[in-house]
Amino acid sequence: MRIAQVSPLYEAVPPKLYGGTERVVAHLCDGLVELGHDVTLFASAEAQTRARLAAVRDQAIRLDPSPLKSDLAAHMAELAEVRRRAHEFDIIHFHTDMIHFPFFADLADKTITTLHGRLDLKDLAAVYRRWPQFPVVSISHDQRRPLPFANWAATVHHGIDQSLYRFSPQSRGYLAFLGRISPEKRPDRAIAIATRLGRTLRVAAKVDPADRVYFDEKIEPLMLNPLVEYIGEIGDDRKSEFLGGADALLFPIDWPEPFGLVMIEAMACGTPVIAYDCGSVREVVEDGLSGFIVRDDAEAAAAAARAHLLDRAAIRRRFEERFSSLAMARRYYELYARLLRRGAAASQAEVA
Repeated sequence: MRIAQVSPLYEAVPPKLYGGTERVVAHLCDGLVELGHDVTLFASAEAQTRARLAAVRDQAIRLDPSPLKSDLAAHMAELAEVRRRAHEFDIIHFHTDMIHFPFFADLADKTITTLHGRLDLKDLAAVYRRWPQFPVVSISHDQRRPLPFANWAATVHHGIDQSLYRFSPQSRGYLAFLGRISPEKRPDRAIAIATRLGRTLRVAAKVDPADRVYFDEKIEPLMLNPLVEYIGEIGDDRKSEFLGGADALLFPIDWPEPFGLVMIEAMACGTPVIAYDCGSVREVVEDGLSGFIVRDDAEAAAAAARAHLLDRAAIRRRFEERFSSLAMARRYYELYARLLRRGAAASQAEVA
C-alpha cells in the first residue's frame, strides 16, 4: 500500500526534546515500513525515518532560531506539496488537525485524519459539521466526547518503538514527573504527593512560553523543596534511564487528556503509573497491573507507596501487547484497508 504521512511541523520527527504528535508519527512510519508498506513522510528536513522523506521545511518550527517565522505559512506550503503529489498515494494520513480540510474536500475519501489534541474548544464543532466527509480517528474513546457527531472511523491508541525504551527490573527509589509544566498537568500535585511521602521527585519537563508566568509564580517556588530535583527538558536518549529508575511515574492531570504518551513510555521501562482518573487514563492504565488510578492526593500517595508491589516485567509485557509501534501500525493498516474497500464499493455502486 502507498501511504502518505503528513506531520505537523512544530517539532522534528521524532522530536529532539519534548513532543507527542511528531513522536507518534515517527513510530507509525517506521512500523508501517517494517510491515512492508511504501510510506512517504511529509515533515521537516531533519526527520529520522525509515520512510521516504519529503522535506517541506528546512527545520522544525519550535527550535528554529529565526525570530521571524510563520507556522501557518509553513503548513500551507506543506499541504500544497501533499496536494500536488496526492495522485501518488492510496491513502493520505493527516496529523495536522483540520487545517487541510478546505484543500482536500474533493479527496476526502482517500484521507484519514488522526486528531491528537483536546476537542472541547469553542470553534471546533463548526469545523467538523462543515466538513463531515473527512473520516477522523480518535486516540482514545474519551477524546470523542465533545464531538460525538464527527465522522469517527476508529479509535487507535498510540504506540511507540519498544526498542527505544530499556526495561528496568529495579528502580532507584525516586518518583518521576515527565512532560510539560502547565496548570492542566498539575506538577504542583506531583510535588505535594512526593512531599507527603518524604520521597524524592525528579521533574523532567518543558516550560512553554505560554506557561512561563505559571512556572515563575506557582511552580518555581515549590522547586525550593529539597525533595524536588528539576532536570529540565529531556529527549528520547535520556528517557529510559529517567523513567526506568523511578519507583513510579506520577501523572496527576487535571484535564481531559486525549491520550498521555508518557504513560506508555513509563510502561515500556516497566515503571508503574500513578494517574488521576481523567480523560483517557482508564483506557491506558490497567488498575493494579500497570499502575493505579486515583482520585486525589491521598489516594495517589497511598498508591505510590505500594507501587513497588507491582510486577515490572508484567508491565513491560503488557506494554508490548498493547502499545508497541507495530501494534499501532497494524491497527492503522486495518483501518486504511477498510476505508479503501469501502471507497471501492461506493465507486462500483455509482457505476452500476
